[in-house]
Amino acid sequence: MSAPIAIDPSRCTGCGLCVKGCGFEALRLVEAPGANKLGRLAAVDEGACRACSACVNACKFKAISEVKREVVGTTDLDSYRDIWVFAEQTDGKIAEVAFELLTKGLELKAQRGNGCRLAAVLLGHALSDALIDQLSAVGADLVYVVDDPALAQYEPGVYTDALASLAKKYRPEVILAGATAIGRAFFARVAARLRTGLTADCTALKVEATENKTDGRTRLLLHQSRPAFGGNIMATIMTPNHRPQMATVRPKVFKKEKGKRKSEKGQGKSEKGQGRELKVGVEVEERRLGVEVIREEMRITESKVRTVEVVRDPDSVDITAAEVLVAGGRGLKNALNFVKLHELAGLLHGEVAASRAAVDAGWTTARRQVGQTGRTVAPRIYLAFGISGAIQHLEGIRGADRIIAVNNDPKAPIFDIADLGIVGDALEVIDTLIKELKK
Repeated sequence: MSAPIAIDPSRCTGCGLCVKGCGFEALRLVEAPGANKLGRLAAVDEGACRACSACVNACKFKAISEVKREVVGTTDLDSYRDIWVFAEQTDGKIAEVAFELLTKGLELKAQRGNGCRLAAVLLGHALSDALIDQLSAVGADLVYVVDDPALAQYEPGVYTDALASLAKKYRPEVILAGATAIGRAFFARVAARLRTGLTADCTALKVEATENKTDGRTRLLLHQSRPAFGGNIMATIMTPNHRPQMATVRPKVFKKEKGKRKSEKGQGKSEKGQGRELKVGVEVEERRLGVEVIREEMRITESKVRTVEVVRDPDSVDITAAEVLVAGGRGLKNALNFVKLHELAGLLHGEVAASRAAVDAGWTTARRQVGQTGRTVAPRIYLAFGISGAIQHLEGIRGADRIIAVNNDPKAPIFDIADLGIVGDALEVIDTLIKELKK
């Protein structure tokens, strides 16, 4: 491996500015008699360098430059194994999308075969064993745990370092993450760090034998499908020459299944170092409820960004968790009619959602938007009032158990997928429902 930066010894003065400017302790000064007045030169630790270019900017003598190299593919593709799921957690609670991806991961694991394992990656601080048990219950064979104070609060640079370092060491074939605010923010950085591809917002995943046009070999590849060209076509993307194969998936695209693995005898206990010498300071392996746990201890550089205060959005509703969604579109005509929608949602113990047209009009917030550019939802009941059903919106609601649509246009596309359609005035139906429910 060659370093991502180059140091010109004819320009280096040995001043040490680059060493002070590096946040990853990847640079040091080494003795070099006669090289300059100070008799020392800067040297880079290839394994620690993160290619952040801070040293390039810190050097006043232009002695450091970035090394641009063409990415020609991952060597030894067959050495990569296992399917990983990033188990996103916040404040000790694992995001539901992680369980959905683990459920899908079980299917991909069966398609991959040949000793493939399903692993979850858990990053954070003061992580409880209960989180590991939850991941095990859904079907993870292996859980990688990185517990460090630097990971207590999410920060993209620190998370990127942790996940990329794990992937370089253990070589997973596939890494999946939820297309959440956190997943979107740092997963692309991980792909860039690993010099591989990433397909975002996938709606379908499968492993299938595919011929590699580069070397002519047939390998099992992850087929990553997602809407393209405004949702008018479905594109299937593959990563034949690079590893790992990486993809993000929106919440609620896949269904979560419960109770995949029953708890074993001795629940709540763990056995460390089963038949294996523990490598203190590197990793600690244990077994817990039938799942292998590797607690990785790594050097993580403290983030230069400090969280001073967390301010919650007053409209911080998570519509993806709602069992009942009452959605409004352009047919509701104005923001005042969304007040009625909130009243109806309250009577149904549900939440309010909206089409993009309603959000663009300023009638409600973007957090409530459903569709390709909003949230993907899968409630038990989805009531759509005044929503015509553009393909981008329909992609966001296909996971709903029951869709009830009200629109005054009998040819509205939403009727093509609705379980029950009512041709009529949306506002009149809302008023009637509110009146009857109050009885």
